[in-house]
Amino acid sequence: MPPIRIAARPALGVVLALAAAPAARAEPASYAIDPEHFSASFSANHLGYFNLVGLFTEGEGSFTYDEEARALSDLEVTIATDSIFTGHEDRDGHLMSADFLNAAEFPEMTFVMTGAERTGERTGRVTGDLTLVGQTRPLTLDVTLNQIAPYPFGHGKRTIGITATGLIKRSDFGMTYFVPAVSDEIPLTLGFEANRED
Repeated sequence: MPPIRIAARPALGVVLALAAAPAARAEPASYAIDPEHFSASFSANHLGYFNLVGLFTEGEGSFTYDEEARALSDLEVTIATDSIFTGHEDRDGHLMSADFLNAAEFPEMTFVMTGAERTGERTGRVTGDLTLVGQTRPLTLDVTLNQIAPYPFGHGKRTIGITATGLIKRSDFGMTYFVPAVSDEIPLTLGFEANRED
């Protein structure tokens, strides 16, 4: 499965209620994803025998979060397709080839947020456009706010921890190699910490 880069443009008027805790500040704040605390995992069934699990290890991004309104906007995430890791060098090389991610020509996967809705006290659903191997298709992410609090050591900044899950159909992006023997639908899970910038 190709690496995923997720980028988002400003989504005016679109909010996502994520936090159940009372707001610490009354104004929206900018957050930057910590690349050292980021992963994008995926799985694909191989010939019916087992589910291969892999990672994209490099990502970055930013967003705006208003704790008082419990609103997320301006989400931007980027995943490097050549950071794919499945524990097997030859397989990783094949996944980066033109049969799958074509990482040489398309080094990033990008998601652009277009809308959002609240689904629970700490959950929401974000819709947007995913661009992968030169193709752009809609993608929905189910988002969970794991925690928001001052970081307990180190920088001490206010930090948000998020998990987001979605389902990518690779044939929608022209990646039809070995479908259906290798899964067409690929579950994706993003996990990251993001630190307040101001």
